[in-house]
Amino acid sequence: MTTATPRQNLPDTTARYLDLLRSTLTFSLWDGGDGNIWEPHGSARRIVARTIQRRGMEIVRRTPPEVRGDGRDWPRLAHTMTGERRMRNLQECVEQVLRDDVPGDLIETGVWRGGACILMRGVLAAYGATDRTVWVADSFAGLPAPDPRYAADANDRHHEQTALAVSVDQVRDNFRRYGLLDEQVRFLPGWFRDTLPDAPIESLAVLRLDGDMYESTIEALEALYARLSPGGFCIVDDYGAVPGCRAAVDDYRAANGIREPIIDVDWTGVYWRRDGAPGRS
Repeated sequence: MTTATPRQNLPDTTARYLDLLRSTLTFSLWDGGDGNIWEPHGSARRIVARTIQRRGMEIVRRTPPEVRGDGRDWPRLAHTMTGERRMRNLQECVEQVLRDDVPGDLIETGVWRGGACILMRGVLAAYGATDRTVWVADSFAGLPAPDPRYAADANDRHHEQTALAVSVDQVRDNFRRYGLLDEQVRFLPGWFRDTLPDAPIESLAVLRLDGDMYESTIEALEALYARLSPGGFCIVDDYGAVPGCRAAVDDYRAANGIREPIIDVDWTGVYWRRDGAPGRS
């Protein structure tokens, strides 16, 4: 595995590239200039919205910069919903496993437009790490309807949100826009229960979960956590925001005796590092 140069010793241009990549993916460079597409309620407003759409226009509700920065919105243009602090945490985790030579690939389960995976691939490129793969796992068709087997998902309505269904071709194109679509990026399209258990992944250094629901989270943990190398990071995007996700994480940790402390990233994101980290820093 490629051992990374400590960030403080990186060339200035490399550090600037990663900062710019992260700020572009989150659209934070534009200080709230992204916004959300206005969703009308009531028949009269829907008629207005359809008329406007037929003319090739949209009504956009501006998002305060702090909302986009915290990742509390569903942005119109940004390639990730994840806010600045969670994206910076992801970057730092990837940098740390490179620095410590923790073996394994990187994966996100639930990618939306691909922004977090693009950042991971960008970090590998910036550090010259050519021996790891970024796995991009998603149904690329939105989230599943609640399964009766998972009581925590009983009232979940994520499956009704068409905005969450981003095609694999669109995500591929987003990688291409950043010059980061290559043989170190591999896609796992389909429901997690079908794709993750037999995915050809030997080991992982970073496991990032962004499946929202109990079902999506527990299936990813059951299929992948055993492959997380000692010293690797498990990152959970929705732990504070979605009760079903939190319940899945807590249930899995309890059932498998995972005692590493959960560390808050921001209002919703958390992570922990699997015991057995190498001694280098």
